[in-house]
Amino acid sequence: MTKNNISILIYTQKGDKNIKDCLKSAKELSDNVIFIYPDDNFVETVRQTGINQAKTDWVLILDADERLTKDLANEIRRVTSQTSNKTYYKIPRKNIFGKIKWLQHGGWWPDYQIRLINKKYFVSWPKRIHSTPIVRGKIGYLKSPFLHYFHGDLEKMVQKTIVFEDIESRLLYKSGKTARTTTFFRKYFAELWRRLFKTFGFLDGPFGVIESIYQAFSKTITYLFLYEKRNKGRSV
Repeated sequence: MTKNNISILIYTQKGDKNIKDCLKSAKELSDNVIFIYPDDNFVETVRQTGINQAKTDWVLILDADERLTKDLANEIRRVTSQTSNKTYYKIPRKNIFGKIKWLQHGGWWPDYQIRLINKKYFVSWPKRIHSTPIVRGKIGYLKSPFLHYFHGDLEKMVQKTIVFEDIESRLLYKSGKTARTTTFFRKYFAELWRRLFKTFGFLDGPFGVIESIYQAFSKTITYLFLYEKRNKGRSV
């Protein structure tokens, strides 16, 4: 199996400054690169389209703020060139806050993601936020992680959260979920406890504390939006 029997699918926004470094890292593995652009505010709506465009047996999926490493590229070459009953793989992801701090606690590691798929066994990718692909066959796990440079700008973090959590609240609204004022406190403190103490987010220092608080805020925003939709009866 040659280097070019793997396609790399990169999700990006037009004008994304991250794409240059992402593409450079992708070249460690393959020259077959497919760019996909969103037709909505979240990536799951276009990943199936991108996978269907691939002309190779295997597809690796990256976002523009993610990076392939040499160790991971070598491991992928190895598993895709050998005979195996595994048809898709989960890959650990290193979440690096602001390109400064690798978050090893707070539920951020190993953060396995389904990113390597044998296209012959791919069925579909549901078009809903945070969905996972449907693939026939058996799953495998890789050891080498890819890098995720997230939350580099607090203002952009908040803007992105507002967009994503509004989408999430829309799905909850359509499924008949409700929210009360007590829900806000319950969601906030439950998520803060889970991130900061139960999964030891505080061990990552100031960045771990910031991220724990931010995730609690993000979870609460979802239910604030849901509460608003329920009480206004706004169509979504």
